[in-house]
Amino acid sequence: MERKVAVLGSGSWGTALATVLAHNGYNVSLWSRNREKVWEMAETRRNQQYLPDVELEEAISPTAQMEHALQGAETVLFAVPSHAMRKVATQAACAIHTHQLVVHAAKGFEPETLKRMSQVLSETLSTHTEGQIVALSGPSHAEEVVRRQPTTVVVSSMDARLGDKAQDMLINSYFRVYTNPDLIGVEIGGALKNIIALGAGMSDGLGFGDNAKAALLTRGLAEIGRLGVAMGAKPTTFAGLAGVGDLVVTCTSQHSRNWRAGYLLGQGYPLENVLDEMGMVVEGVKTTKAAYDLSKRYGVDMPITRELYRVLFNGKQPQQAVEDLMGRGKTHEMEDVVRYL
Repeated sequence: MERKVAVLGSGSWGTALATVLAHNGYNVSLWSRNREKVWEMAETRRNQQYLPDVELEEAISPTAQMEHALQGAETVLFAVPSHAMRKVATQAACAIHTHQLVVHAAKGFEPETLKRMSQVLSETLSTHTEGQIVALSGPSHAEEVVRRQPTTVVVSSMDARLGDKAQDMLINSYFRVYTNPDLIGVEIGGALKNIIALGAGMSDGLGFGDNAKAALLTRGLAEIGRLGVAMGAKPTTFAGLAGVGDLVVTCTSQHSRNWRAGYLLGQGYPLENVLDEMGMVVEGVKTTKAAYDLSKRYGVDMPITRELYRVLFNGKQPQQAVEDLMGRGKTHEMEDVVRYL
């Protein structure tokens, strides 16, 4: 019997996950809204825009037809940017059935509502509640996954059986998958680390060293934990793959588009030029605004996020933002631990 998975979104991450699934014995429909891109992938067997050096597995079938992608699929995996999730899910909703496993691999919030992706999907898909959605997160560069380099991720669902099912579907010799029941924490950790990655790239662009980056990651993790716990996450989640794991890989690698965008900002390029130069979605930009708004909603102090927001949207100079962060009033490091653990 044919085992089929529909992967909606043919960016680098969607293509990498399609590759993992194909290697695991699934037939994969890889959906893209761009018909020209679908034709190119079908003809050349390569995703020229995102992963040009990797040949697509035989079991991957590119398509621009949503109904064709979803027909007969036992699992639907959403791998589209967070700002596009509702639109794509709305398009898919009529063809998704109750028995299908729904997984998402997006790391961000919906810009207009500040909702997590499982909330967006449950609102859009009448067949699934939030508790029936599985989130995939963790330290995972697509460029390494498609080359079968060792990678470890985490899946999360409020329904442990669905998390186990997603784990069984994805795990293999180079793609290790853990489960974690804290859906809120896994989604928040995956989203907020992109903000700190922008800051890490900016620090490098300004010519700062390892000391500055270590401080940024450590204090950035504290901010992620503060907001996450205020929103209902478990603090221990941020010590795992969706927290510190994803934070480290995104802040220290030039594979990271958020790091690269921050680096260009640190070198003095305007945000508009940076985004044009990147040519792909930089989730951290929209997430910075969302996190800034969420910090005000929940009354959580997030000084790094606040300064990055001012650089991105108020025209503040990165050097001045660093000086203002360093010049903040004295405080006690363990206050964060006592207050939120």
